[in-house]
Amino acid sequence: MAPPIAIIGAGPLGLATALALSRRGQAVEIFDARSIAATQQDNRTLALSHSSRELLELLGAWPTALATPITHITISQQGGFARSQLSAAEQRLPALGYVLGASTLHAALLRQVQAAGIPLHEETRLDSSQPEAACIELQLQHTTRRARLLLRCEGFVPEQEATRIRDYDQHALLCRATPAAPHQNLAHERFTARGPIALLPFGQDYAVVWTVPAQEAEGLLTAPEAEWLGALNGALGGLATLNSISERAHHPLGLRMRREITAARCVWLGNAAQTLHPVAGQGFNLALRDAWELADTLTGATDPGAPELLARYAARRKLDREGAAGFTDLLVRGFSTHNPLIAGLRGAGLTALEALPPLRHFVAKRMIYGARAWP
Repeated sequence: MAPPIAIIGAGPLGLATALALSRRGQAVEIFDARSIAATQQDNRTLALSHSSRELLELLGAWPTALATPITHITISQQGGFARSQLSAAEQRLPALGYVLGASTLHAALLRQVQAAGIPLHEETRLDSSQPEAACIELQLQHTTRRARLLLRCEGFVPEQEATRIRDYDQHALLCRATPAAPHQNLAHERFTARGPIALLPFGQDYAVVWTVPAQEAEGLLTAPEAEWLGALNGALGGLATLNSISERAHHPLGLRMRREITAARCVWLGNAAQTLHPVAGQGFNLALRDAWELADTLTGATDPGAPELLARYAARRKLDREGAAGFTDLLVRGFSTHNPLIAGLRGAGLTALEALPPLRHFVAKRMIYGARAWP
């Protein structure tokens, strides 16, 4: 019997990748250095596009009752009057996107993995790997195994393996905030010269992603709640009023694109292939498209690690990866500046977006579907 495909990482991406491949007839095994209990303690909040909902529904892992829909998104800039709004109804969709806890999605995916009988090895760290002609040898924490293909669904892009690196000198301040008035499933993307702010409806609250210069992050993170709340409400400029916050956290922001997302019998997916700025919520949605494209490429393959298949996968992912990276990078650098000429161009762009339904449709489709919506 041929060895299975080995997946490193039992987080949401690793589980989704395993399910997608298993449903296409490939034998898979999952390995994680953590315990299953630890993988379930994921406190991130995910913004998922309608496209990602469709993919997860096909895997039987969409937690319908626990996902908060986004029916409208307002886009605005600090210091300017122009703004635009994207609407799910205008796009003929039930929602533009959804917000849910990563642990909620993980639980739904884990149930499907267990129901499918996919082996999941906890507390099993991958120490090294060595590709061979017909397989790849894995040196694991407790044993040696062989696989036809190694998929790395955990980790980040090391600097020495990146072809594109940008340090934005910004941190994302994260919190959960209670609004003074019901959010009515309206999300906000607010651009300021210090960085973008996203308010994402999450239950009755907002999940907040507040971008600030790196040198200010630590002070704000440890500031009293009233100080944090006052600064955040001031930056929002009246778009919404927040009454209280909880669950504060932060992390540095940057862009890193892996030079090659495939090697001999090995593929990197998600953050291990590309790390993006969180503006417009593209990261995990792009990762799910990585997984789906790989499963599609390997459908019916007797040797899923064959070089020609991996080359085909890398070529098929190039447009979507580069497009998402370029889009987020343009938003961050184009909107985070005091240059009055650029500010005027931003305002003109938002005015055009509001005035031209075909342009809104173009932008919405690419935010929701990525390169799958091209042209």
